Order: sequence, then structure tokens, then C-alpha cells
Amino acid sequence: MVRDEREKSVLRSIDWWTILIYVALLGMGWLSVCGASYTLGEDVNLLSLDTRSGMQVVWIGTSLVLALVIMLLDDRYFDTFAYVLFGFMMLVLFATIFNPHSIKGSRSWLVMGPVRLQPAEFAKFVTAMCLAKFMSALDYNIHRWKYLSKTLAIIFVPMLLIVMQRETGSALVYLAFFLMLYREGMAGSVLFTAVSLVAYFIIGVRFADPLLLNTPTPLGHYFVYLMVLLSSIVMVGVYCDNWRESLRLFSVGGGVLLVCLLFAVFVIPFNMMWIQLLMCVTLIGYLLWRLIATRVRNYLWIAIFTFGSISFFHAADYALNHVFEEHQRTRINVLLGMEDDLKGAGYNVHQSKIAIGSGGLEGKGFLNGTQTKLKYVPEQDTDFIFCTVGEEQGFVGAAGVLLLFLALILRLIHVAERQTSRFGRIYGYCVLSVFLFHVFINVGMVLGMTPVIGIPLPFFSYGGSSLWGFTILLFIFLRIDAGRHRVHN
Repeated sequence: MVRDEREKSVLRSIDWWTILIYVALLGMGWLSVCGASYTLGEDVNLLSLDTRSGMQVVWIGTSLVLALVIMLLDDRYFDTFAYVLFGFMMLVLFATIFNPHSIKGSRSWLVMGPVRLQPAEFAKFVTAMCLAKFMSALDYNIHRWKYLSKTLAIIFVPMLLIVMQRETGSALVYLAFFLMLYREGMAGSVLFTAVSLVAYFIIGVRFADPLLLNTPTPLGHYFVYLMVLLSSIVMVGVYCDNWRESLRLFSVGGGVLLVCLLFAVFVIPFNMMWIQLLMCVTLIGYLLWRLIATRVRNYLWIAIFTFGSISFFHAADYALNHVFEEHQRTRINVLLGMEDDLKGAGYNVHQSKIAIGSGGLEGKGFLNGTQTKLKYVPEQDTDFIFCTVGEEQGFVGAAGVLLLFLALILRLIHVAERQTSRFGRIYGYCVLSVFLFHVFINVGMVLGMTPVIGIPLPFFSYGGSSLWGFTILLFIFLRIDAGRHRVHN
């Protein structure tokens, strides 16, 4: 009797709106796979298991079974076995590194006869569960280093293992968990530091060749160092609550920089980067002195930010020129508009733009796209499937798909905020962070706005591993949400 009442309570508590959005995305995703895998002029049964569209029906069916099984489980299992599953998945990821099967240069797939599985897709929900378990402890404090360092380890260990499988795109998805950390109280300075590092890399690479006025100073290097100095000086005013000191540093530093620049332009040309490097070192020394004099710890963090910014910039510059493969450098250059390479690294993006643009307002209709049917776009049923949506359904259909994803994200935020346990809320924000990252990067990738890193569009891209992984990730959260009243009681 108690069990029956519990099952009825769970059934009433299921968030049917999210499930409705999930089913709608599955349906539209299957139609997109049909359009992307169909060859113009062929008479093919779309439900045949010999076709991609037919196999996608199998993946959808098995995903629905997985969803049902998860909803029948006790939600307390996810909290109880989070560490065990995380440890097991790390062993699987480690073993996959030595996988003898290489697919497109990646060793991230486990091949078992006709079945191929990608453990990295399943590691997402396991990592999310582990983070929720660890961060929901009563004494957890994200502002204490011993807790933050362990939290970062939970994120970076699977990332490192996946990178070692030569699957960089899937590894970068784990950075999405930082959105959850920000929601749970991570200092805004951490987010600012992350954005700054990205800006340093882009500006340094994009303007590495142009020179500053008549000096041998790379324009990109000059502006990166200038950003580091300005950011550090402003931080003194913000975090040390001493705007007068910040203004003095700005006046002295600006004066020195201006005099040296005028000397380099009109007297003896030299690389201004060395002067800026000396200024950064001097600033670090000054901050450490102020730390000793005032005992204000924020001076130390600003000094670390200054040193870390310089170190990161030069490490990234070295990695780009001496560690990255030629095709990886080309992709970065294409993304930043430094090269076109329409026959090489930029080919996929160029063709996907043509396909999307050819769809116009209302699209060419189901199975009537020419760019995708004639296979001009590589990976058009996996990573670049959104171009099929744009060509066949036009702007209206593409906008509709994006609005559907937006509805999913907003619904996940609503469901996460109503959780009565910290475990449920943290896991919920992990889920929406992963979905947001995948949608933003994948669609941006197809439109040429983000790097081509090869990650699937949730519920649209062909394949069992990604569809199963996203389904498990989502329905574990829905099962936790369905049991929120029991947690409350």
C-alpha cells in the first residue's frame, strides 16, 4: 500500500512539460536525421535498419526504455552510488585510452562487435552526480581552497582522461560545470579571470603579426600586456578598497608607458613588450610588499592573477606554435578570420552556411534540400545536423528549434530552483549547463561563430551514445525532481 502511494506520488510529481519538450526534440531530431542521411533520387525506406534514419528509431526507442527504467528507480540511489559510479567511469575512461580501435584519429570509442559506445558521453551524468554529492555535504564551503580544489579535481580528471583519448571537443564540455559553480557561490573574480584568459588568447593570436606604429612590438602582445596591467590596477581599487592607490598606480604606470612608447617611436625603435613585462614584474613585487605591510590577502590574489595571466599568455602562445598540430592551428586561424581555407579546415563551415542560407525563410521542404542531399556538408547527420534544419525548414524551422531548446533550458532552471535538496539543485544546474554548452557551441559552430570542436546537438545528432547519454542525464534529474516532496517531508 505504501509502495503504491509512493508510485502515485511520483507519477503526479513528474515534470510533464520537460518530457513534452524532450519528445518534441526527439521527433524533430529524427526528421533531421532523415533529411541529412537521405540521398536525392533514392527510393529508400526511412524505417529500414540499413539506413541511418532507421537506426535512429532504434536509438530513440532504447532511450525511451532507459528513461522509463530511470523513472522507476528510487531517487536516493543516485546520491548513494554517486562516488562508486564516478570511480567506475574513471576506470573505463582510463582503459579507453589504450583502446586499439581508432575512429577518425580518436580512441574514445569502445567497439564491441556491431555496437560502438563512447564512454565520454556517459561520464557527463556521472560527473554531475559526483559533483552534486560532494557539494551537498553539510560542511561544504566553495570559498575554502580544500573544498574548491577537490571540486575542480572532479571536473578536470575526466577532462584529462578524455583529452588523452584525443577527443578534445568532448573534454571541453566539462567546462560547462563552471556555470553551476558560479550559481553555487563561486566568486565572480574566477569567472572574470576565465573570460580574461580567453580574451588574452584571442587578441594575442589575432593581432600577432601587425606591429605597433614604427616599433618591432607585436600589436597583440602589446594589448594583452596592457589589459593585464589595467585589470590588476583596477582590482586594487575593487578588491582592496583603495581607489586612491589604484589611481596612483595608473598614473605612474601610464606615464612610464607613454614616455617609453614615444621613445620607441621617435628615437630608438625597440620591442615595448619588454618594458611592459618589467612593469608587470614591478607591479607583482609592489603587491607582495603591500601584502606584508597591510596583511590584506587580496594583494596576494591580485599578484597571482598578474603572474598567472602572463604565464598563461606565453604558454598558450608556445602551445599554439609548437604543440598544436597544423590542422588545429588552421582551424583557429579560420575561426578568427585570419585565413579562409575554404577547401580545408573552413570547408565544413562554409558549406553549412551555404546550406542554411539556401533554406531562406520557409525552407525547401522535407527531403528536398540540395546541399545536404548531395552530401556537400561533411558530418551533416552528426556534428553539422543543424544545417539540415536550416535548409529544409528555413529560418522559421531553425528559429523554432532554437526556441524549443530555450524552453528546455528555462524549464530546467525552474525545476532546479524548486528542489528541496541541495543535491537536486546542484545536479539540475549541471544538467542545464551541459545542454546550454552543447547547443551554444554546436549551433555556433555550424554558423561559423564558435570553434569546430565536434560535439553533437542534443537529441538531433545521429548516434546512440550521445542520445543515451543526454537521456540519462535529463531523466535522472526528472526522477530526483519527482521525489522532491519526499525529501521535503
